[in-house]
Amino acid sequence: MPTRRRLLAATAAAAASPALAACGEQAGAARMTKQARRVPGRRVNLVFWTWVPLQKAVALWNKHNPDIHVTVQTVPANTSGGYQKMHAALKAGDPPDLAQIEYYALPEFMLVRGLTELSAYGADRLKDTYVDWQWQQGVFAGRTYAIPQGSGPMGFFYRADLYDRWDIQVPRTWDAFRQAAMKIRKRSGGKSYITAFPPVNAQWFASFPWQRGAHWVRTEGNTWVVDLTSEETRQVADFWDGMVRDKLVAPIQDSQSSFFKGLQTGQIASWLGAQWQDALIRGNAPGTKGKWRVAEMPQWERGEHASANWGGSSTAILQGTRHPREALKFAHWLNTDPASIELLVEAGYGWPSVELELEKSPLGKPDPFFGGQVYNEVFQVSDRNVDTSWRFSPTTTQSYAHIQDNIGRVVAGHGTLQDALADAQTKFVDDLRAKGLDARSAR
Repeated sequence: MPTRRRLLAATAAAAASPALAACGEQAGAARMTKQARRVPGRRVNLVFWTWVPLQKAVALWNKHNPDIHVTVQTVPANTSGGYQKMHAALKAGDPPDLAQIEYYALPEFMLVRGLTELSAYGADRLKDTYVDWQWQQGVFAGRTYAIPQGSGPMGFFYRADLYDRWDIQVPRTWDAFRQAAMKIRKRSGGKSYITAFPPVNAQWFASFPWQRGAHWVRTEGNTWVVDLTSEETRQVADFWDGMVRDKLVAPIQDSQSSFFKGLQTGQIASWLGAQWQDALIRGNAPGTKGKWRVAEMPQWERGEHASANWGGSSTAILQGTRHPREALKFAHWLNTDPASIELLVEAGYGWPSVELELEKSPLGKPDPFFGGQVYNEVFQVSDRNVDTSWRFSPTTTQSYAHIQDNIGRVVAGHGTLQDALADAQTKFVDDLRAKGLDARSAR
């Protein structure tokens, strides 16, 4: 079996995922995947762990595939306990067959050999069905380890009724965004903000340096290089430092009751969010039906269309399954079958991972909640303009936690975002070295 160094060392140059060096991390899977012999007439049972409500799509599969039955088991979302549960199951030798794993967490599972190599079961023949950059998130050293499920291209959700009432144009640049923020504070009598600034959400914040062209991690050979202090990131940090310092954004955590109340009441007039948050806004601010619209992210240079991604998941087959072929068949169907995709869209699972003809899909319809706008046309443009060279490290979960802690202190009035990111950079490098990986700061 190839070492983890050789398994992933070539991927940086191939733009699939940065290199992982040999490390002292103990393999996380107590048993390896092995295909069980199919017994004629006997049903194969698969277990799928996810936090997205996929039950309707899975029920459709079970209806038409009685010989391969899939049971959905709901687990806590990602770092809220889901990944910890998966790692524990791998170490115990009792993992589910399939699991939802976000793109940023795939290197973390690769580091402990927690994923089944799917190329051995014919996965590479499926590649052309999917958006290439999403497919590449699950490719390591030229071998496929996960099937892409969906992504999160960024956009600008805004309350058209409030912008009209205050006679404010939707900002197309970041300079205009700041000007609009000041007008909203004044014209609302201090009751409203242009958006929230979550004290604890490193993935949300990372989308802005990503859009600007920063790269927080890269590799040089087998060395991980961490760069949270580049000129691009400093420019973004300075911008948001000013917004926080001048109290132009609401220090409210996203996806909490206070956040959704702010959307409902108009305290938060707009939101820089991922495409999959359309369902969250619709479900948690029902009284605002018809008032929302979507525009592209503000740009650093007028006329550009640069974007970024927040979120995105794969359907991974964990190490230790006894039914990898059947699991791969289901994973591919789940993320490509038109009827399944329609049900997944209803569940708010994200931007599809398959090549999409928007006008022929459920995403291409006018939406009454968004005032009849075909708002996913904006996200289609966004998806096409995501810098796909952004990479994730095998310590993203814990390293982003340092970033969140530091940003939280800035929002509480202690220091600047530049200082917070510089401090987090040192901890980021320490995290990688603690895994036995070669790592250094960029500067």
